[in-house]
Amino acid sequence: MRNEDAFTGLEAAIVLIAFIVVAAVFSYVILGAGFFTTQKSQEVVHTGVSQTSSTLEISGPVIAQASSTANLGNVQFYLQIAAGGTSVDMRKVTYTVATTEHIVTYVDQDGTGTHKVIRTPVGQQVTDDHMLEKHEMVMITIPLTGTGEFVGDNILTPNTPFNIDIKPDIGAALGMTKVVPPALLTDRSYELY
Repeated sequence: MRNEDAFTGLEAAIVLIAFIVVAAVFSYVILGAGFFTTQKSQEVVHTGVSQTSSTLEISGPVIAQASSTANLGNVQFYLQIAAGGTSVDMRKVTYTVATTEHIVTYVDQDGTGTHKVIRTPVGQQVTDDHMLEKHEMVMITIPLTGTGEFVGDNILTPNTPFNIDIKPDIGAALGMTKVVPPALLTDRSYELY
């Protein structure tokens, strides 16, 4: 009987050691998956923050020029990098002008598309790399007449509200709602509110 008792104890020890080894391997796999998930979660949070924060901001007033007493000819505004924002490739920025009846999307002057804005660098920090960087500013001119879209029933007439959405390739869109002044004079400039 004594030999069997010792052998049973040895078997129990082997089984216990096997359980411990299996538990250790299982816990190593679970911890590895947990660390991987934590790392991916951090990446998602950082990407989400960079995509939801706007990197562009309007600097100064939004100015419109009347092409006649009946409609606006173009809209101009200045863009710069927002505080804490990253550089923006201006060739990839789109501009959408929308009324309750009509919507037109414009691309950069160096982009591919039918409707193009005019981008003019402003200030002393001018570079030719198409990137809007910290301490740089550009003037954007959106031509509303002569493009074939804002003609006929689609012109921006006095007291017409309209939206301009500026969408960089990375980051949140910058939107603004403006109203055409109640009276227009040909070739005069107006600050839009």
